[in-house]
Amino acid sequence: MSLRVVPGGVAACDLATVQDVEDFEQELVDQYALAMVAAGLSDGHIRNSRAIVIEFARSMTGPLWEVTPQHADRFLAEQRRLGRSVSTRAGKAGTLSVFYEFVIDRYAGDIRRATGVQVEQPIDEYNRQSGASLGNVRVPPSDAEIDTLFTGWRESVPHARKYLPAARDYFAASLWRRLGLRITESVMLDIRDWRPDLGGFGKLHVRFGKGSRGRGPKPRLVPAINGADRLIEWWLAEVRPQYGSDWADPDAPMLPCERLDHDLGRCGRARADVLRRTLNSQVDQWLPAWSGRMTPHVLRHYCASSLYEAGMDLKAIQELLGHLWLATTSGYIHVRSDHIERAWGQANERLEDRFSQRRLPGPAAP
Repeated sequence: MSLRVVPGGVAACDLATVQDVEDFEQELVDQYALAMVAAGLSDGHIRNSRAIVIEFARSMTGPLWEVTPQHADRFLAEQRRLGRSVSTRAGKAGTLSVFYEFVIDRYAGDIRRATGVQVEQPIDEYNRQSGASLGNVRVPPSDAEIDTLFTGWRESVPHARKYLPAARDYFAASLWRRLGLRITESVMLDIRDWRPDLGGFGKLHVRFGKGSRGRGPKPRLVPAINGADRLIEWWLAEVRPQYGSDWADPDAPMLPCERLDHDLGRCGRARADVLRRTLNSQVDQWLPAWSGRMTPHVLRHYCASSLYEAGMDLKAIQELLGHLWLATTSGYIHVRSDHIERAWGQANERLEDRFSQRRLPGPAAP
């Protein structure tokens, strides 16, 4: 394949043979991967994105730049026929959309000059998986249901066969309920991540927050609101020291397991699957109507919804949960079914009050 340098330093090619076309396709994919490396995306995300683009290319009979929305339609329909989940299909569509944004932004002019083809974006509003179809909406349980679950759970902890792991699992689930932490974020907390000196309530330094598009951990400081400050103080003062002398080690895990890590000389870290199993068993016992449906992420949704209904600003909830986009946070808010009726009633009451204040006595009509 013969290359020529075009303005801006980008290499374009004379696509004279089948091998030239294949080489240039490979160059596009490799340059996209290089751009992702430059953006700091994780190796796993880059490998997965590259594999999806190559899978899509193999489904076509022509080169990547001759793609149309109809090609994407057929590819995504085939993914459905193969039994791929809704979220998997949506993820592949998203990856292809970003790849073609890259190709259009950087190479559309070169491709048009070399081939006469205007590169299209194959993923559009018609074949992109809609958010509503990505599975059942995680409408959280009511306040009364959550109170029933956690009251029964809390009262059962002192009588558990193994008190320490029972208290730990209750503490972890309470962080999901009160602060909306993800399960992976809570598992990766260390003792030094509790900063009671910051703010009016103290703050948790969540060092392993979920980053967007594979960009790695996105740290944030989470204020210990909603009663979380008292919960953390109870855990660190009364329970965590019973696991061993590592309670004074700032690098020891906040959520330990009973097994000692001999290499580090401190407790090992609790596993997420253990915390999930305990949550499931407690739900089966205290809130059976939610058996098989309650997850740590449902409690995260409950946290967002309950704080919003209590009057917290949506932007503040976004920062608490660690979302990049406010639209993501909006999807976590599920208010009670009578929310619209109550808002309508309150609006009418305000309107009536305003009008009643204007109706002051005046002179009688002649």
